[in-house]
Amino acid sequence: MFEMIKEHIIVVLLIFIGALVFGYLLRILMSKLQKNSYEQQARKIVDEAEKEANAKKKEARIEAKEEMHRAMAEFEKETKERKQELLVLEKRVMQKEENLDRKVDFIDKKDAEIKRKEQSINDRDVHLKEQIKKMESLMEEQKNKLQQISGLSKEEAKKILLSSLEDEVKHEAASLIRRVETETKDKSEKEAKKIISLAIQRCAADHVSETTISTVSLPNDEMKGRIIGREGRNIRALEAATGVDVIIDDTPEAVILSGFDNIRKEIARISLERLIVDGRIHPARIEEMVEKVKKEIDEQIREAGEQIAFDIGIHGLHQEEIRLLGRLKYRTSYGQNVYDHSKEVASIMGVMASELGIDVQLAKRAGLLHDIGKAVDHEVEGSHAQIGADLAKKFNEKEIVINAIAAHHGDEDPKSVIAILVQAADAISAARPGARSETLEAYIKRLEKLEEIANSFRGVEKSYAIQAGREIRVMVEPDKVDDSEAVLLARIITKKIQDEL
Repeated sequence: MFEMIKEHIIVVLLIFIGALVFGYLLRILMSKLQKNSYEQQARKIVDEAEKEANAKKKEARIEAKEEMHRAMAEFEKETKERKQELLVLEKRVMQKEENLDRKVDFIDKKDAEIKRKEQSINDRDVHLKEQIKKMESLMEEQKNKLQQISGLSKEEAKKILLSSLEDEVKHEAASLIRRVETETKDKSEKEAKKIISLAIQRCAADHVSETTISTVSLPNDEMKGRIIGREGRNIRALEAATGVDVIIDDTPEAVILSGFDNIRKEIARISLERLIVDGRIHPARIEEMVEKVKKEIDEQIREAGEQIAFDIGIHGLHQEEIRLLGRLKYRTSYGQNVYDHSKEVASIMGVMASELGIDVQLAKRAGLLHDIGKAVDHEVEGSHAQIGADLAKKFNEKEIVINAIAAHHGDEDPKSVIAILVQAADAISAARPGARSETLEAYIKRLEKLEEIANSFRGVEKSYAIQAGREIRVMVEPDKVDDSEAVLLARIITKKIQDEL
């Protein structure tokens, strides 16, 4: 029995040992298999990583190539733009060189003309000196003859000679002045007529003058009561908001607006028309509508200023100058719209300046701004010419432009050709048919005053103001005034008219 148990125990031990050996061998085998699996997975991961790296390399190469192409395209575009800019600059430089060449030629011609005039003056001086010498010798001969014949003293003879020669010298001086004036007038008038006619032809302006409407039509007379409101609240609110007088009388289906400021009058007109259409007329609505219309008018004024500067081709104007130019659209002078008048004067200035070979842009600028003072002359004391010159100085305009504005009505002496051209262009624009309207009474008084001044001089028989007062036809007594003295008389009459009128 013990032997059997012993055998069983040995068998169990052998089985256990066999199981341990089998398990150990199995574990070794499993570890080898797992190791091979891990190695395969690692190789697979490495292969996938290499493939992914190769793909990213290809993508990076493609992106680099695309970036290089984009950079090349941008570089070519920028190079093309730079070339275009260089071509524009080169064109401008060539134009400036051409302008300079033309100016140099013009200056050379002017120098030659000045030299010719200097030579002519020198020749005249020599001629005058010779005449003076002849006169001195004649005077000496006459002195001797008078002393021999009359037995007068030297001083007495001298007085007689001087009195006899004084009239002769005056007559010769008047003849010389008349001859020189005639020659100069023939040449200058011909050239001036050519330039002015060219300017007028090239500046085809509208002859109809604009006036601000001051009457508002109503759909019916019942609307007058709504405009007045209870106890006059609506009409008082409208007058307070706009600054104009609202006149409601027996005129059928109409309301009259009265005020010195045309801009305020226009704001009142538009506001009232919109309130009538809207139907809601009460103080709060009136204030709201007037404020809205004011903003619209301010915007229209700014746009009008920008438009006139664009039409004339003037750049670099101050924003306040643009606003003041726009305000001129609502300003009239003798029935002529000042906005259109300024535009017309600037155009005429450009034509005349180009004909005379001076700075066209500067001339246009002076013509455009010459009446800018009229935009605020109802708010500031002084003449519109002086107000405009002060404004131009405030906005840092050039001295030539400031002087042209101040001198365009003779308040100051013109200091440049441009200032004189502004006077001429202003007169052309104001004097053309239909440009301005004038009351019959003022017109007749001005003509009578012109004739009165001319008739006040000795030797004048009759005088007639013609060409709407721009010319005076003077008839003289031939036994009192000869042709030479008539030249001096015309100068004196002109001076007196300038001083008094």
